[in-house]
Amino acid sequence: MNLLGIFAALSAAVAVLAGAFGAHGAEARAAELFRTGGQYQLLHAVAALVALQLGARGPAWLFVAGGALFAGSLYALAEGGPKWLGPVTPVGGLLMIGGWLWLAWTLSR
Repeated sequence: MNLLGIFAALSAAVAVLAGAFGAHGAEARAAELFRTGGQYQLLHAVAALVALQLGARGPAWLFVAGGALFAGSLYALAEGGPKWLGPVTPVGGLLMIGGWLWLAWTLSR
């Protein structure tokens, strides 16, 4: 069983759901947060699947974890979650950036 691939695929599904909810069921500010979270989460779920195909498991984990933290915190904030979730968003962003840097390093070897 490819647990990382499963997480990446589920992450993509959540991103599509969040984007749909943002487009059809949320108020303006919440819709913007859902849209941003959904875009980043979907992009990084696909990046994780590509990284897996390249044999780069480490970057794939960072893409999935970063996408979950980044988007998850935005989704929670859009639904009125606690303000302390705000600083979680950039942590997710740093993980995603780290995944790209790690993937670049892996591909350069």
